[in-house]
Amino acid sequence: MMKPFNWTRLKHLISTFKEAKVLVVGDLILDEFIWGKVSRISPEAPVPVVWVDSENFMPGGASNVANNIRSLGGEVYLAGIVGADTRGEVLRGLLRKKGIHCEGIFVDSDRPTTQKTRVIAHHQQVVRIDREIVRPVSGALLKEILKFIETKIKAVDAVLIEDYGKGVIVPSVVQSIVRMAKKYGKIITVDPKETHFSYYRGVTTITPNHHEAGSAAGIQIKDDESLNKVGKKLLQLLNCETVLITLGENGMSLFQKGKPMIKIPTVARDVFDVSGAGDTVISAYTLARARKATPLEAAHISNCAAGIVVGKVGVAVTTSGELTKQVRKETVS
Repeated sequence: MMKPFNWTRLKHLISTFKEAKVLVVGDLILDEFIWGKVSRISPEAPVPVVWVDSENFMPGGASNVANNIRSLGGEVYLAGIVGADTRGEVLRGLLRKKGIHCEGIFVDSDRPTTQKTRVIAHHQQVVRIDREIVRPVSGALLKEILKFIETKIKAVDAVLIEDYGKGVIVPSVVQSIVRMAKKYGKIITVDPKETHFSYYRGVTTITPNHHEAGSAAGIQIKDDESLNKVGKKLLQLLNCETVLITLGENGMSLFQKGKPMIKIPTVARDVFDVSGAGDTVISAYTLARARKATPLEAAHISNCAAGIVVGKVGVAVTTSGELTKQVRKETVS
C-alpha cells in the first residue's frame, strides 16, 4: 500500500508536541486496578477467587486523556469535578505528580468522585466495579468551570471535550465552549457519548467508535457503503469539519467536508487490552492538529498511538519516543 506521508514532517510534528497547550474538559474518573491470580472457584458461588498481588490507581476518563497528552509531551489544563472525598484527593495527587494543571478541578460535595475498579487475573479482567452518581452538575459549579475555561482559552491551542456522560458535559457547556473557541480561533475535538451527539454541533472534530457513530446516525454499519453514509451524515448533522470513526481491529475512517472517505488500516500487532484506546486516539489527534498537522496526518499519528497502547495491559499511555518509532515504522517501511 502506498504510504502518502512525509516521514520528516511527521517526525517534526511529534517533536513539537511539547509546544502544544490543550485544555481538556470532561468527566473525571479514578481508575483502580487490582492485580492477582485465580487458582480455584469459590465454594460460596460459581465465581473465581482472586488472590491479590498488587493494587494501583490511574487517572481515568477525561483525566486519562490529560495523562495521555502529558505523556506525549503536551502541556495540559484539566477542567472537571471530583467529590469531597479521599478518591478525589488521590486523583488530584496523581495528576499533579504527572505535571497536569489542576486549577480547573472543582469539588462537588453532593456526589462522590467517580471510581471504576477493575479486578485483573492472568491479564484478563474478571470484574469491574463502578462507584458513581450520574446526574448533571449543579449550575453553580458549571459556571465555575466555564469561568475557568474563559480564563484559559486564549492561551491554549485546542479544547478537547471528553464526554463520559457523568454530568459535566451538558448542552450549555458545549455551546459556551464552541462560542469561545470560535471567537479565538481554537479547534475543538470531542470524544463523544453515544446519547449526546446533538450537543456537539459546531465542533471541529468528533472521534466516535463505529457503534457510537452508527447509533447517532441511525444506520447500522455493516460494510464500507453504510460506513460512508454514517460519516457523511454526521458531518452534515453536526456541521463539523472532520469525523474520525474508530473501527477496532479494522483501523479507522476519516471523513472531511467535500472529500471522499479515507480508510486507515490498524497498525496493532498484538492486542492485549483496548481499555483507553479511544482516549489515546483523541489525545494524539488533538496534539497533532494543535501543531498544524492536516486531519489525515493527525489520523495517521493517532492510529499509530492507539496501536501502541492496545499492546499494553490496563489503561495505558504512550510517549513521544515510542510514537516516533511506531510512526517511522508505519511510514517508511
